[in-house]
Amino acid sequence: MSEHPQTVDCVIDARWVIPVDQPGVLDHHSVVVAGGNIANILPTAQARQQYQAAQHFSLPGHVLIPGLINLHTHAAMTLMRGLADDRPLMEWLQHHIWPVETRLVSHEFVQDGTLLACAEMLRGGVTCFNDMYFFPESAAQAALQAQMRAAIGMIAIEFPSPYASDAADYLSKGIAMRDRLRDEPLLSFCIAPHAPFTVSDATFERVAVYAGELDIPIHIHLHETAEEITSSIATHQMRPIRRLQKLGLLGPGLIAVHAVHLAEDEIALLAEHGCHVAHCPSSNLKLASGIAPIAQLSRGGVNVGLGTDGAASNNRLDLFAEMRHAALLAKGSSGDPAVLPATAVLQMATLNAARALGLEQRIGSLTVGKHADITAVNLASPELSPCYDPLSHLVYAAGREHVSHVWVDGELLVKEGRLTRLDTAEIMTKAAHWKEKISAK
Repeated sequence: MSEHPQTVDCVIDARWVIPVDQPGVLDHHSVVVAGGNIANILPTAQARQQYQAAQHFSLPGHVLIPGLINLHTHAAMTLMRGLADDRPLMEWLQHHIWPVETRLVSHEFVQDGTLLACAEMLRGGVTCFNDMYFFPESAAQAALQAQMRAAIGMIAIEFPSPYASDAADYLSKGIAMRDRLRDEPLLSFCIAPHAPFTVSDATFERVAVYAGELDIPIHIHLHETAEEITSSIATHQMRPIRRLQKLGLLGPGLIAVHAVHLAEDEIALLAEHGCHVAHCPSSNLKLASGIAPIAQLSRGGVNVGLGTDGAASNNRLDLFAEMRHAALLAKGSSGDPAVLPATAVLQMATLNAARALGLEQRIGSLTVGKHADITAVNLASPELSPCYDPLSHLVYAAGREHVSHVWVDGELLVKEGRLTRLDTAEIMTKAAHWKEKISAK
């Protein structure tokens, strides 16, 4: 006598499932969701016999992957998308971005800008982002409104801003924010000193202490430009990475963003200390910062994830574009077409990024027991036909426009390409409001 089917919250049948934490692609499999977690992954024929679901999705031309993780962004800067393009980094910052921030950044600016970013990222299959910006509590509130997972950076910088007066004030406010929100299940936290050229030794020493006491990652721009390194040698008589080593910041909690200009011994140093790299290929190209040595970093044992950077310097929060750029740049710069294959690039956009954030036990792969953060990509369209290898298609052929469904903690946030919980018209109205303010001067 057969047992009655088990009742669960959701069953998603798909043509393919890519777990990421195990090799290969599963054909005609289903993902079972219960209580916000992945309860089972099994052949669809078996799933239909064993489970009865409150919600059932049949996606016969789709591939299911873990929700993508944006390992580095400044979400609220989406309101400055396209504001000052085609300029070098320091000119872009000093003469365009920083003046606007000084004039307009506020709780409302950050909340509205981050919500706009959340809408863009969710529609592109991103379920978690690692943020670094002013008014981090406002970014956290926007992420919670979007029901999206976020690692919120407690920014530290020496310059005063509308948010804080000095580095000590930034850190104090950041830690208080973390204490208020630490029980929110969708949130985690990083300490986010901006960059070696904007943070003093004394502040870095405090950052190292706080990160150790709170057991949270350190999220920092590092070796982004050649100018940064030249300036560090002139000011500190050493390259930035050696300065961080001297101050005790290198370790398994460090997320080095960009890491474009690295000597061989510096790659070895990152590997030795278990550091992580957030690779932002599109931003590096657009700002002419250079091409990060990702093939060498990966071969050297450094964990590398993918980030978009902010929309002001990208100009997209699009991890499909980052996956493609990462793969092509690694091949082109190394002269080896076999370097950084599609399977490694998808892992960079999912499990590697989760590992950098210390969240690999919770997200980053489709694994029984992990949170049901899932992205469905529709590969049944003329521009994606025929499909010999769905994993290859995800990196080299598909785009964010092919994302059909997105779940975070088992909650359906995108259905057939449309946001289910956010008011798109309201978000765009607020974006237009800020455009008027930014353009007013």
